[in-house]
This record gives sequence, structure tokens and C-alpha cells, in this order.
Amino acid sequence: MRVVVALDCRDPESLARFWAPTLGYQVAGPMAGAYLALVPHTGDGPQLLLQRVPEEKAGKNRMHLDLRVSDLAAEVARVVALGARRLTDEPLSEDGWTWHVLADPEGNEFCVLTPAG
Repeated sequence: MRVVVALDCRDPESLARFWAPTLGYQVAGPMAGAYLALVPHTGDGPQLLLQRVPEEKAGKNRMHLDLRVSDLAAEVARVVALGARRLTDEPLSEDGWTWHVLADPEGNEFCVLTPAG
């Protein structure tokens, strides 16, 4: 079994220009129909499948990506420079975890966080 994460979007090519460098992935190429696949450079990790849909994002994501990093401030600055938008001004904290909520260029939420302890 292999986990593949599908992300609905209006413009897969444009969103690939954000998510590929954000995740350290590369474009694997267009797939049949309305799909564009991103895969890890190393081969390890889930594939991100960008799926073209006609409608815009509406409401909060029920599922989102968490990017676990060692330097929260540096990583948030990096993804904002790539096109992310901060949804929280100050970091959130719970049970030792600290994170920011951000949105990709189409408004899909994701978190950048540092693990507890």
C-alpha cells in the first residue's frame, strides 16, 4: 500500500510551483485527465496529487498537511516567501507543540510546527 494525498485545486501547474519547493518534491509529470503528481526527490514519502476541480475552495479543510521542522520561524519565513499566507500572527501552542497555520496560494490550510520536547 502507498499513501497518496490528493489536493483539489483550480490550477495544478501553478500550485505545483508552490508545493514542489515547499516539500522538496519534484513534478513527476502530468497524469491522465486533471491530475499533476509531485513526488519526493528522495523517493521516500507520500505522493502529492494535485487534482483540477472547477470550484474554488470553500470552508475549512477537513484534512491538512503538517510540516514538522526544527526551526519554526525560518521555515514559516521560507514558505511565506514561496507564496504561503499566514493565518495566525502568533504561534499556537499545545502539549509542547508549537505551530503556525498557513494557507497555500489557493487557500488550502497547512501547519508548520515544531514537535514537543
